[in-house]
Amino acid sequence: MTSSPSGSSLGPKERLLLGVVAAVLAFAVLWLRGGLHPAAPLERLARQSPDLQVALTNGKPTLVEFYADWCEACRSMAPAMETLESQRRGQLNLVLLNVDNPRWQPELDRYAVNGIPQLELFNAKGDNVGRSIGARTSAELQAIGQALLADAPIPALPGVGKVSQLDEDPLQSSPSASLSASQVGPRSHG
Repeated sequence: MTSSPSGSSLGPKERLLLGVVAAVLAFAVLWLRGGLHPAAPLERLARQSPDLQVALTNGKPTLVEFYADWCEACRSMAPAMETLESQRRGQLNLVLLNVDNPRWQPELDRYAVNGIPQLELFNAKGDNVGRSIGARTSAELQAIGQALLADAPIPALPGVGKVSQLDEDPLQSSPSASLSASQVGPRSHG
């Protein structure tokens, strides 16, 4: 038996077997990590959504969804969102922002996201005209999308309402409005 200077050499059968084992292992790893499955609707929507600033300034109404990959309600709503996006492509911006991505922390704070899915609704001028908290059916999403496109009032649905902006801090402007230390804010869940 001859051996090479680096130790033992493999014959053609051993090299073929090693190549087949390596290919099977690579396939198994990809399959287990979801690499061979088509992307889920949430992933597809998030990947193709425009940048938020572009969406708010391009003259089209915008629907922004704050979501998480682990959120069952977000995942169950995703096919209806995908349908809305495909039917209204070029007319309505659909932007998805993952709450687990630290990049979106300023937006989470700005829009007071404290539950998901949360939809922020903007008219064609980029003005925030409403908010929806909780899962929406396909019919509800279609109605919201239609209202945004028509610049009409947002449908009166449970968990949907107008957004108001405070010009000043009510705690600073009115001495009678002071809160006790035992009262907590809406995001504290305390």
